[in-house]
Amino acid sequence: MIIRYLIQKEFTQIRRNPFLPRLIIIFPIMIMCVMPWVMNMEVKNVVVDVVDLDHSTLSQRLVHDIEHSNYFIFHGQKPTYAEALKDIEHTDADVVVVIPQDYSKDLTRGQQPQVLIAANAVNGTKGSMGAAYLSQIVTANLTDVLPSAAAIQSKISTLFLYNKHLNFKLFMIPALFAIVMMLMTGFLPALNIVSEKESGTIEQINVTPVSKWNFILAKLIPYWLIALFVITVCLTLAWLVYGITPSGPLWLIYLLAMLLAMFFSSLGLIISNYSDTMQQAIFVMWFFVVILMLLSGLFTPTRSMPSWSYLTTYINPMCYFVDAVRTVFVRGGDLQSIWHQVLALMGIGLFMGGWAVQSYKKNS
Repeated sequence: MIIRYLIQKEFTQIRRNPFLPRLIIIFPIMIMCVMPWVMNMEVKNVVVDVVDLDHSTLSQRLVHDIEHSNYFIFHGQKPTYAEALKDIEHTDADVVVVIPQDYSKDLTRGQQPQVLIAANAVNGTKGSMGAAYLSQIVTANLTDVLPSAAAIQSKISTLFLYNKHLNFKLFMIPALFAIVMMLMTGFLPALNIVSEKESGTIEQINVTPVSKWNFILAKLIPYWLIALFVITVCLTLAWLVYGITPSGPLWLIYLLAMLLAMFFSSLGLIISNYSDTMQQAIFVMWFFVVILMLLSGLFTPTRSMPSWSYLTTYINPMCYFVDAVRTVFVRGGDLQSIWHQVLALMGIGLFMGGWAVQSYKKNS
């Protein structure tokens, strides 16, 4: 029953801390209520300059289509391409559309005119997506005039699976689960033992007959319970604020959250065991957190990485969690769909838990 009193001690320390209880409650609320609106990879508000060299009714129709699009900010018409290019050089515009002089004549003859789209590709994503949006507008404008283009367009049909309305929040909210779990169950344990070292209370534990297993387990269990609370808050806010609920079994999300919490809480205690000051523990933890997060596929697809960096995903628990939780949350996957991610998370978590016990130096 020693572990019971050790767990009680941990919760008493958390409760008496004037900052931690507020952080545990406010942090997941802020992340879930603010970040889905901010962390949006959808490209909007692309500033467009138009150079209309034809000045015909059909060319003005294309200009008006661009002007009334929700994805663009119409910056105005420029007389020449050189003047429009100056706006891109001064970052006043992102894309330039040049309508050729014989635009209406080519359409009347049944020919497809060559419309120039020049995009600022300093930000590659914004440049490529802005150019793609404009290409769709130009193509749609041509299909209304050219029978041949309309025939080609009619043979193309697109079906969006799992996320029919292309709601980016549905893609990002499971990733936010990973961020909240990583920060709440990683940094707090990392500061736990090292704070007791600085205050001197660790020496009182070291002279007791408490085993290393009981001591470390008592340190881990409170953060597993905090993980259950945090993931419940996140799921509730996703439902109340955004109307988004998991397509798959809810218990699988809790299982994945607990396995990720086991890894990060163990990692935090390992860093705390090897650190002498809180500043050292914070910087070491931040070093691992940034690498694990950026190489997890949380923001960008892992298949886009170079082959040498893609190999790191096989030992990255964040990668397994993000892939599995999106499979369950968005695609409605079951345990059979994510069994290898569950086994990988379980194996990595048990290894890190054993390391946390072995790295704790108990001086009796």
